[in-house]
Amino acid sequence: MEAISGFLKINGLTLLLACILDWIMGDPVWLPHPVRLMGKMIGGLERSLRKRFGKREREAGTVLVLVMVLSWSLVPAAILGILWSLPLPGGILIPLLVQSALSAQLLAARDLKVQSCRVGESLKKGDLPEAKKRVSMIVGRDTAPLDEAGVARAAVETVAENTSDGVIAPMVFLALLGPAGGYFYKAVNTMDSMIGYRNEVYERFGKTAARLDDLVNLIPARLTGFLFCLTAGLLPGFDGRGALRIFFRDRKKHASPNSAHGEAACAGALGLRLAGDAWYFGKLHHKPWIGDETRPIEAADIGRACRLMTGAQLLLLAGWGLMLWVL
Repeated sequence: MEAISGFLKINGLTLLLACILDWIMGDPVWLPHPVRLMGKMIGGLERSLRKRFGKREREAGTVLVLVMVLSWSLVPAAILGILWSLPLPGGILIPLLVQSALSAQLLAARDLKVQSCRVGESLKKGDLPEAKKRVSMIVGRDTAPLDEAGVARAAVETVAENTSDGVIAPMVFLALLGPAGGYFYKAVNTMDSMIGYRNEVYERFGKTAARLDDLVNLIPARLTGFLFCLTAGLLPGFDGRGALRIFFRDRKKHASPNSAHGEAACAGALGLRLAGDAWYFGKLHHKPWIGDETRPIEAADIGRACRLMTGAQLLLLAGWGLMLWVL
């Protein structure tokens, strides 16, 4: 029990340092990012395994998943295991900093805030073409048909959705399992974003990745919604009761079992209507609305969504710290 407690406390300390690093630095362009490396590895494995397995696409996709999750969880675990076991000068300082740096690369709070707020700045200046250009960098939908409200809605939705898989979920896995767990999660999430599609190309090949992503996000997605509701109840300018009401009412209004929890809570907290129909690759996709439109959406709502994200992150850190203090 003492060993587990010590492991969790180290994870908690390095998670705090990782969050601080992410808030300060984000993802520097000069530093190789693990997600880009994962993407290249997934692409290479897909080409190789499709040739090797032929029509057995489900088996090929499953092998890809196994190789990815084992590689990206065991390598950081081995590196840190060696560092923590060596009698290095400075005691635990070097392994502590390395673990914090590895963990920070899995968090996307600063980049998500910066990129989304740039969209808001363009909208406030009345530069719709520039706002469309900037929002196209953080969303997957077609941005050409969007008006000002559509651009603002897309940015708010992106913050709400990505708070889960870009901030809260990595923090949960890092806190419980250290970088090995964090990189395991990020590998699964990256595979889902690349091959977890329900179309002719990936319906069978990406099924294992998609199902595993649904599983690993089961708790973090719901936790994100709850943290949004709690943040909305604590901070001025948000509707805590509305967040709870819309969260429980609309959190299942999505084809994915995990995607609408944060979005529903965010919509309720802001008093907005999110989601709805959207264009993807030139085709209109019909989706239900999430939330009630108590007022028109505006550019400032992007910043408000970012404050919800930051509040949720701080609450999770505080909750984890309290739990470790009790231990």
